[in-house]
Amino acid sequence: MKTNYLKRSLWLATILLSSYCAAAQTKPKAKTADNNVDQRRYDFVSNDDGIRVEKVQTEYKGKVYFLKLVNEKMTELTVDGEKIPEADWNKYSDGIAEIREEMRLQRERNKEQAKRNAEQAIRNEEQAKRNAEQAKLNELQAKRNAEQQVRNKEQAKRNAEQAIQNEQQNTRNKEQVERGQVQARLNEEQAKRNAEQEARNKEQAKRNAEQSIQNELQAKKNAEQAKANEKFIKDITEDLATDKIIPDVNSLREMQLNQEGMTINGVKQPDEVFKKYKAKYGKAFNGYFDYSRDGIIQGQ
Repeated sequence: MKTNYLKRSLWLATILLSSYCAAAQTKPKAKTADNNVDQRRYDFVSNDDGIRVEKVQTEYKGKVYFLKLVNEKMTELTVDGEKIPEADWNKYSDGIAEIREEMRLQRERNKEQAKRNAEQAIRNEEQAKRNAEQAKLNELQAKRNAEQQVRNKEQAKRNAEQAIQNEQQNTRNKEQVERGQVQARLNEEQAKRNAEQEARNKEQAKRNAEQSIQNELQAKKNAEQAKANEKFIKDITEDLATDKIIPDVNSLREMQLNQEGMTINGVKQPDEVFKKYKAKYGKAFNGYFDYSRDGIIQGQ
């Protein structure tokens, strides 16, 4: 089961990385002196009938390069908007080599990230399992506490009955005082033990009642938190669909929110989107909020 889950996680991570790369593919910008290479490097990868197509556009030594590769074989080269004939590609070999090496490194980074995502998914599944087991333990403890309360009531009843019996015995003792002070002293000690037991029973009943109240409060907090989480996911999903960040309310697969940014379905959102949602849902951005479609929510 864990192997299948890992395969599904790896597949999902690959899809998310491909979606991120596809979202990053844009039309070429006009070359300017202050363009930043890292900000303008894109890598779009698609697989169709076993054909791997890669496109990258970046700047190298003041020139804008556009490369297209099919199954890792370069099929097209454009420099500063001019398509270069294959016979002249060797003139740009240094730039091509550097760009292809960066593409290779990026693929390796993507694989590592996919692996980390899959491992995290497994950890999330294990944590969910532990949470479910803890919930069962809490339920069992609550049942034991209730049973203990019943036993305490029965014990209190027995203690009261015993007290009556003790009183009756005292009456008999008075009538039989001639039987000696030894018997009277034994009865006094018994009465003392009974009183101590009754006090312990009352203290135990008090502790049980306090524990029951704490359990009830915790259950209420858990229910309120679950309801708040559900409403938050519903509200922000509707906003995302309204703002066309996702196609519709059923398209949200995962979401990460923190003080640094906002990532939806693997795509980091622009600053203006981040600021807008942080202003509206500031509490979710204060720490770290991680949501995935399988219902796992992490946050701090």
